[in-house]
Amino acid sequence: MSSEDVPPDGHPAAPGAASPAVPDVDEGQLQLRDPAVMRALAHPLRWALLEALLHAGTLTATQAGEMLDETPANCAFHLRTLARYGLVEEAGGGKGRERPWRRVNRGFNLEIATLDPQAAAAADVLDEFWTTRTLDRAGAALRRKRSWPAEWLGNLGESQTICYITPDEAKELQGLLLATMRRYRERNADPALRPPGAMPIEYLVLSYPLLDLASRPVPAPAADPPSPADQAPAAGRGGPAAGRGGPAADREEELPS
Repeated sequence: MSSEDVPPDGHPAAPGAASPAVPDVDEGQLQLRDPAVMRALAHPLRWALLEALLHAGTLTATQAGEMLDETPANCAFHLRTLARYGLVEEAGGGKGRERPWRRVNRGFNLEIATLDPQAAAAADVLDEFWTTRTLDRAGAALRRKRSWPAEWLGNLGESQTICYITPDEAKELQGLLLATMRRYRERNADPALRPPGAMPIEYLVLSYPLLDLASRPVPAPAADPPSPADQAPAAGRGGPAAGRGGPAADREEELPS
């Protein structure tokens, strides 16, 4: 699982050039390994607060409460919880609930295969939370497509495809897809860089093996049927007058003495 708030800088490779590698730890992203941090993140209001800080840059608990329709006290509590795990920090100035907060990390990266059993169990919880929340939001937004601003209707949409690729090719393709989105990454960190008319658009890069499909045997190709030329008898063989197999073929006639 990777949450962006986007991975590091870069651009798609030119045709024929080496593809961008996907580093283990992206610049500005937190590599999640601590089970306590994972459990802290698997909370709807804390995740919403992190997203609100991404959108606004800095927020006080009061401002966050107004944005998320929560009480300032509740937002202040969860901001302090996020700060305890190093996910947000005070931006300076203000007192109490009027202290501004900002994010520490651009995003998060979670690789379950590299974790010990305790961390992997916490990662499963966070992964389930992230997947459910993200897909629910995607489904809700797509069902309301008719309510989108008219200028976006022809420029957004959904696409699905199946690729038969090797693990190395999958890594290469993932890198190319992410590199495309990195072109706009700096706008996430600094609202002042967003041009007029810019809208927060969520792109999901989901890839997974279709194990049920892969387990189905592929029938062997059928043999080509014989051509008419292959089926025709060869000249001088096989017919009644071919010189063999007829009633006179193997008999000598008696001649009168």
